[in-house]
Amino acid sequence: MAGSTFVVNRLDLKKMLAMLKVNDKSIDELEANLNRLHRHVNAVSFAGMLQKVGLKQGDITNVFRRMGIDDISITEIFNALDEEKINETFGKIVVLSIE
Repeated sequence: MAGSTFVVNRLDLKKMLAMLKVNDKSIDELEANLNRLHRHVNAVSFAGMLQKVGLKQGDITNVFRRMGIDDISITEIFNALDEEKINETFGKIVVLSIE
């Protein structure tokens, strides 16, 4: 997956999200976030965005599959997302001072 680019049509994405019962306000917020990023985002960040609008891992997996991303890459995306969350949480809990 490294270096791969996947494209999804804006209308197709909206339809997918609506089918997954994401409300219009959340879809509009997601689209606004993507527009701020000039419609280019890495897959890990995109997975995080989809989680923030209420999608579960299985639904996000289906979105990625419809975009043409293979299961091995999807697993890598979720592993990276989990690692980011662990690092964020760990940084909030532990403060280290090395002298």
